[in-house]
Amino acid sequence: MKAIHKKMIAECIGTFWLVLGGCGTAIFGNVGFLGVAIAFGLTVVAMAYGIGHISGAHLNPAVSFGCYVNGRMSGKEMGSYWLAQVVGACIAACILYFLVCATGQQAGTFAANGFGKEFFQGAAGYQDCSVAGAFVVEMVLTFIFLMVILGSTDEKGAGLHAGLAIGLTLTLIHLISIPLTNTSVNPARSISQCLFSDNALAWSQLWLFIVAPLCGAGLAGLCYKVFQKDKK
Repeated sequence: MKAIHKKMIAECIGTFWLVLGGCGTAIFGNVGFLGVAIAFGLTVVAMAYGIGHISGAHLNPAVSFGCYVNGRMSGKEMGSYWLAQVVGACIAACILYFLVCATGQQAGTFAANGFGKEFFQGAAGYQDCSVAGAFVVEMVLTFIFLMVILGSTDEKGAGLHAGLAIGLTLTLIHLISIPLTNTSVNPARSISQCLFSDNALAWSQLWLFIVAPLCGAGLAGLCYKVFQKDKK
């Protein structure tokens, strides 16, 4: 099997687990925002050690884009990762929807991303965030996420502890932004949950959860190049 095919399979499985574990906890678990944040962080830690040596465990188109901008992967490889990540996320969403139906529940928002009081409809704990606010928080948090990823996986970075650093960062990101946008920082995760969401605004607001994370990731990829130049 070609190396790129192995990487695509790994990314598909890894992103599948991120969505199944993270969004599954949000849909079925009675654990609150803290529990959901921990669940997303744990999925990344698990896959970082499970498939990190195969594909790098991006699990996220924004991560792949940041690595591309930083010069760590080619455009062709990034496109392959994107395809695998979206497919893995959508397979997970299909299984989650099947389980929703199997338990006699309604899909509801289905852990989709969104913003504003119209989207969350007064659900406890959520804030009325504007489109500008949602864009900024998704862009800035993705920027920080990529800076941690690029730094911890650098040759002089955290080494074997990189997975923990990345997973804990994602946990903190969720604690900050679940009340604002349900936390994306991952276009594949956002796309997959829109498929079965009953929320009429999920699709119309989806663009933000694709564009903002990519902008943040791209900026991080460029910014980290400055540190790389300083090391030479």
